Parts: sequence; C-alpha cells; structure tokens
Amino acid sequence: MRRRQPGNTLPMLWLISDARNDAVLERAIRRLPLGSGLVFRHYHLDPDVRRLRFDRLARLIRARDGLIVLAGDAQTARCWRADGVYGAPDGRAAHGLVRLATVHDMRELARANAAIGPALALISPVFATRTHPGGAHLGVPRFAALARLSRLAVMALGGMTRARSRQIAAIINGWAAIDGLSR
Repeated sequence: MRRRQPGNTLPMLWLISDARNDAVLERAIRRLPLGSGLVFRHYHLDPDVRRLRFDRLARLIRARDGLIVLAGDAQTARCWRADGVYGAPDGRAAHGLVRLATVHDMRELARANAAIGPALALISPVFATRTHPGGAHLGVPRFAALARLSRLAVMALGGMTRARSRQIAAIINGWAAIDGLSR
C-alpha cells in the first residue's frame, strides 16, 4: 500500500489519543475515513510501553493511508518514524515533519504562524470538553477570530463532534477530537 508522505495533502480529520480512549483506539481508527490522522499522546504510559503502543497504532493508521503524529519532541518523532510532531515549539527542530501546533490565544497563534514546513493550527478549546471539565473554552466567535488570523490550515479542537464541525465548517479546514471520534 502506498504511504502518504508528509507535505502531501494533510488530513482534515484527526483522532487524538488519550488514556480515556485507549481501549477503543483500534476500532476508532478503523472507523475513520481513509487518509485521516492520529495524534499519539499516551502520556500515561511508561516509555517502553508507549513506544510499543505507538508502533501498533502507526501500523493501523498507515494501513488506512493516514498519518501519525507524535506528541513530543522532533528528535523522538524522527527516531520513532512518526510523520510529524504535536505541539513542537521550535519549527526549525521539526523541519521535515508535519507540525500540529496547539493554539489557545493570539500569542500561540503568532508562534504557529511563524512555523517552518507543513503545519496545522489546532485552535482550542472551541467548546467545553471532558478533558478539562469546567474549564474555559473559546466559543465560536473567539474561535472564528483566531481562525481568520491564522496563516495555517485551521483545525478545530475541543468538544468537537461531527455535528459541531458542520456548525463551523465555513471557518475550518478540518477538526480533531478525542471523545467525538472514539464512540
């Protein structure tokens, strides 16, 4: 099977791993549209187990012509043969990797806009989330304001579901979710 190379069209849909959805990730990946992405976090695992879990999920997402991005540093992402890096602060260090930059405010958006190489801005949290119960969220107007100022493709994150993605379809290039894609 042909493997998509970083720099080609980037996925419009991203599943984000978490301790909460670990038990259903294989099923969730199989239900994703072809060419989707997976952000591998799994901070809860010790390093050796985390690497084994990454390899297993990488095979699954790549079999569906998808990309896998590692939450961590660029050096580890390269060593693990990830397609990209999630939350990498330095675009130069991530050169040659897809970069998914998390954006919560204007300061972070300015950093994301200065990215080198293929990058996406995951602007969050758009809606209330289970990840941060009771935490503040942007809401659609503030999310839209940040999205308009982004030089990068904009991915909506935070409380996202298919229905909510349709609500804001005119201002996003795609979306990402933990729970919204794991059920």
